[in-house]
Amino acid sequence: QLACPLDLGCHSVSGPVQDPAPLGYLHEEQPNTFDIQLSVALQSPTAPAPHVISRTNLKYMYWSIAQQLTHHTVTGCNMRPGDMLGTGTISGETVDSLGSMLEMSWRGSRTIDIGNGETRKFLQDGDTVVMAGFCQGEGYRVGFGNVSGKVLPASK
Repeated sequence: QLACPLDLGCHSVSGPVQDPAPLGYLHEEQPNTFDIQLSVALQSPTAPAPHVISRTNLKYMYWSIAQQLTHHTVTGCNMRPGDMLGTGTISGETVDSLGSMLEMSWRGSRTIDIGNGETRKFLQDGDTVVMAGFCQGEGYRVGFGNVSGKVLPASK
C-alpha cells in the first residue's frame, strides 16, 4: 500500500540546507520532505532473525522527492501515473545512520556487526536485506510495511 503525501502532511519537515543553492527550478520554500523513520536489517543464512544495521530518516535526504522528479522530467522524460522512483542512499548524521554498506564499511576497510557473532564488509550470497519505514505521532504510528530481498548466487 502506498501513502499519499496528503496523508503524511502532519509529518512534513524541511530537508537539509542545500549548499550551494540548487538552480531556480529546483528551489523550494516550504517543507519539502517527511519525517519517516527508516531501518535496514541484515540476516545471514545462519542467523535466526534479521539484525538492524542502520536507522536513518527520510528527512536527511539531500534532494527532495519533488526535486528528484522535477530533475528527472526537465529533459522530457515521460513520467506516468504509477511509475516509481527510488530515492537512493539516505544517510543520517551519525555512523549508525549511514545509508549503504559501502559507507558503513568505509569501502570495505571496516567490518559491520550483523548479529549472531557474524560480521560483513559487503553483502554475501544468501544474505537477506529487510527495510522498513514508519511515521510516529502522538499515540499513533503510520507504517509502510517491510520490503526484503535475498542475495542469490550468480547464475552459471
